Amino acid sequence: MEQIYVRHVELLGYEKRFFPNQHFVYMLIVKWSDLSEKLIYRRYPEIHTFHKTLKEMFPIEAGQIEKKDRIIPSLPAPRWVDSEKSTETRQSTLTEYSRSLLGLPPHISRSKLLCDFFRVRPEDESPPAPNPTKRNETFVLSSDNVKGNITEISGPIILESYRAIADYTNTSKHEIALHSGELVEIVEKSNNGWWFCQGESKRGWVPASYLEPLDGPEESEEQQPNYEGELYITKTQYRAEQDDELTLEVGDSVEVIHKLLDGWWVVRRGEETGHVPSMFLQSAGRKDLSESDRNTFHRRTPPPRRRTIRNAQSIHKKGRQRLSQESYRRNSKRFMQQRNRGNPGPAAQQESVIPDNAEPRKQIPVVPPRPSPELIMERCTSDTCSKVSVCRTSEPAR
Repeated sequence: MEQIYVRHVELLGYEKRFFPNQHFVYMLIVKWSDLSEKLIYRRYPEIHTFHKTLKEMFPIEAGQIEKKDRIIPSLPAPRWVDSEKSTETRQSTLTEYSRSLLGLPPHISRSKLLCDFFRVRPEDESPPAPNPTKRNETFVLSSDNVKGNITEISGPIILESYRAIADYTNTSKHEIALHSGELVEIVEKSNNGWWFCQGESKRGWVPASYLEPLDGPEESEEQQPNYEGELYITKTQYRAEQDDELTLEVGDSVEVIHKLLDGWWVVRRGEETGHVPSMFLQSAGRKDLSESDRNTFHRRTPPPRRRTIRNAQSIHKKGRQRLSQESYRRNSKRFMQQRNRGNPGPAAQQESVIPDNAEPRKQIPVVPPRPSPELIMERCTSDTCSKVSVCRTSEPAR
């Protein structure tokens, strides 16, 4: 079996931490040869220690025997005290260093020393508890900085805060357990219904169905139904377990009409509609893995559906739009009929979407016929009648 090696390292920015004391760590995305991507955190002294060990292991390529033979890039020594300014300005150096490092011959760029340094450590997945009085600050490298122009850094990332609406017990080391009412920050939202969250002293994947936003009862990021549909192919067989779900075989073509945040999408197959796990679907015409599939840990089972999480205290229960399968079928059938008669415009598509709680449409009142001129003259005032008569006498004969 071929050994897995690092094929790309990308610097995302740095993070300012306050526990156990103030220090700075760099955020690095490591892309491996098996198409996996991992986020790691490294302090600059750690990187420089690795650099010195690399030179000791390869003295010829480090130029210690003959300077002309040196191919290992240089890396400045760390300062006695790291400041935020030095951490910021050092990013261009680290970007160039990692690019040059992976461009070395395979016996160096794919060595065990290099691979071990860039592997995920336990503290990368579960960072130490933050300072109780100060929050960590994260600074992201802008697009200009990636090109080598380290002139400005964006402000701290403001992550969205969510609340757990029920207790959740993790089933793997990649997940985290939650208690009802616990607050977490969302780092990544995956379309398959698994979100990467971070708490006070933990980080990992959580089903989106267990979370609700704090800002308000409405979830604006959840899309509205699109009855025109997007063509998808089933990549994994699924057997329906509920009445509102569809059974799909590998290779079945379906049209996705509603992408829900909990990872259970509503699809249409012929005249049938039903929920299926989005992690079992793949966009038609794409044979490669999507970014979310690469970044998300491998799961064989879909996340729990939102309808299975019951919490009467949730303030968002009434804010979410809930459509029954009958509504999906009725609206989908209405859209298909309109499309067969002709290409309806956006307004017609919007009118075809009828939610469960919609009121019956009122009939347009009939416009009454225009009254005769004699009846108009009878109901006008004497002043109006005199003006009308003057206008009539002034008209030329035809």
